[in-house]
Amino acid sequence: MEKWKNKSLIKLLFIIIFGFVVYSPVNAQCKPVVDAFKAGEELYYDAVYNWGFIWVNAGKVRFKVEKELFEGKTVYHFSGTGKSIEKYDWIYTVRDYYHSWATIPDLKPLKYIRNTSEGKQKTYNVYRFDYQKNKIYSNTWNSQKAQKLDTLKLPACLFDIMTAVYYVRTLDLSKYKINEKIPISMIIDNEIYNLYGRYLGKEMLETHDNKQFETLKFSILLVEGTIFKGGEDLLVWVSADKNRVPLLVEAKILVGTVKAVFTGAKNLKLN
Repeated sequence: MEKWKNKSLIKLLFIIIFGFVVYSPVNAQCKPVVDAFKAGEELYYDAVYNWGFIWVNAGKVRFKVEKELFEGKTVYHFSGTGKSIEKYDWIYTVRDYYHSWATIPDLKPLKYIRNTSEGKQKTYNVYRFDYQKNKIYSNTWNSQKAQKLDTLKLPACLFDIMTAVYYVRTLDLSKYKINEKIPISMIIDNEIYNLYGRYLGKEMLETHDNKQFETLKFSILLVEGTIFKGGEDLLVWVSADKNRVPLLVEAKILVGTVKAVFTGAKNLKLN
C-alpha cells in the first residue's frame, strides 16, 4: 500500500492510456493491410480509476490524424494529448503532448516529440529517424536528468508510441489464432524494447452506456514494478470493423484497476 501512496492516481492513468500503445500487438512485416483511418480523424477517451465501488473519471485523452508537409513531402502527423481534469489539478496536474510524423502509406516514423508535464516531473524527447544511414538521432531531457544527445542503430520495423497507435489498426488482426503471440519493437525513453501481445479472440463488449460492440481482444505483457503486478494483466478491446478503434483498455495495478474508455470520434474512415 505504501508504494501506492507514492504514486499519483492521475499519473497512473496516463501511464496506462499512453502505455497501452507501447504494448499493443504489431506484426513484424511492417506492411499495412487494412485502410483504417484518414486525415481529420479524432478519437476521444476518458481516464478512469476503479477500486471496488470507487469510480473516478480523472482525465481526458485525444488522438488526432492530419496530413502536412515535412521536409518537402506530404506525411501523416499523429498527435496525442492527455490532460487531467481541472478539478484534480490541485492534486496532480498532467499536461502530456505527443507528436509523430510518418511516411505515407507505410507509416515509418520520421520524427517524434514527447513533451510532458506530470506534477513536478517534466520530460522532453525528440527522435529523428534516418533510413539511409539506419540511425536514430535522439535528444532527451527531463527534470531529473541533464540533456543527452545520442545516436542509436535503427532496426527494421521500429515504432514510436504514436506511430504504433495507428500502425496496429492497419493490420489484419483477425487472422491470428487464439493465444498466438504477436511481437513489436518500440523505442521508449531512448531504449529499444522487444515486447508482445497475445490474441484472445472475438468478444462482445458492452459499454457503460449499454452499447454493444463486436471486438478483437488482446492481453498484453507487462513488466513487474511499483505500478504493475507483472504478467499479461493489460487487456485491450479493439473494434472488429475496419476502423480498428481501441474501445477499452483495462489494466490491473497494485490497488484497483485503471481504464481508458472510448467516448467518441470524428471523421472515421468507415461509418
